[in-house]
Order: sequence, then C-alpha cells, then structure tokens
Amino acid sequence: MDAIGTAQDRYERTPEDPGSEPDLEGLGLDQLRTLRRDTLEQEEDLSYLRRLLHGRMDILLAELDRRPDGGAARPADPAEPAGALLERLPAILTDAAPTVRRSARHVTLGPPRGQQSQLEADTLMGDVQLADLSAHPAAELLAALERLRAHEREVSGRRQRLLRTADGCNAEITRRYRDGEARVEDLLAGGPL
Repeated sequence: MDAIGTAQDRYERTPEDPGSEPDLEGLGLDQLRTLRRDTLEQEEDLSYLRRLLHGRMDILLAELDRRPDGGAARPADPAEPAGALLERLPAILTDAAPTVRRSARHVTLGPPRGQQSQLEADTLMGDVQLADLSAHPAAELLAALERLRAHEREVSGRRQRLLRTADGCNAEITRRYRDGEARVEDLLAGGPL
C-alpha cells in the first residue's frame, strides 16, 4: 500500500482522491487529531522522497551541463580525477538562499519510509547509475531526468493535498474550541491531543 493510502483508509473520503476531501465536520475530535497526525507523517515521507528526486535531478543536470561535446557518452577522462563528481556534490546539491521567507516546519532527517523512498528514486533512474554518469549518453540521462520530473510532479500534488487536509484538520479543531464544541478542560485533564 502506498504512503498515502494507509491511515485515511479508516475514513469515508480520503485526501489522495484529487476530487474529494475528507468530511472533517463528520469526524470526532480524536479522529481529526489522528487524521492530522497520520497526514503529516505521510507528507513527511513524501517530502523526503521529493528531496531525493530533486537531488538526483540536480546531479543529472550538472552532468549534462559539464559535457562540452553536446552530451555524448565518453570514457572516463584521465585528466579528470576519479572523484570529480563527488567533489562537486556540495556545490551541485546546495540550494540558493530562499528569496521568500517561509514559516518554519519541523522536519526529521530519516522518515520511517526512508529506505523505500531511496529504492523508489533509484528505480526511476533506470539503467543510469549515479556512480557512472559519464558512461551514459545524454539521451539516457534526459530520459531518466524526465522520469524523475514526472514523478516529482505527482509527489508534489499528493503532498499539497495532504497539507490541505492537515490544514483543514487544524482549522476544524480550532473552530470546535472557539465555538465551544470542544473544551480545553478536557484536553488538560489528559484527553488526547
């Protein structure tokens, strides 16, 4: 089962359906909190996968940009040190400073599905191996790049739906406390978060 299809299966409508959002008003407070937690965990997994995809795309683009001859595969250049790509990785993978200020969000370094995300990203690379990019013609690198881009677009769409669901859960929980449908005293007395 995929990362999105697990927790929300308990509910009538799920956020992975592009045309539907879960019926948040019909859920109990505990269910809302569980849905929010599960949704944010799934978003974290997808965010990690998305970062892996972006890293591979950046490496492929750097390899294509490095080729002076229009991208033909070539044997290793004796003048180029064996670890040239490895030495360039910090520059390749470093993002520019953001121009738009965003709110901080907690991100862990190793989500539970980290290994699965790694395998998924590697599978999308096909026959192209990061350790031997110079041995592949540009057409193979471009095909791998397009597979990664297509999957990244799909992953980003799924993440956006999950974030909308989490935001909807937050708004509904807030509304219930504001309107008196939920009580802070119950929460302080040891009720579920």
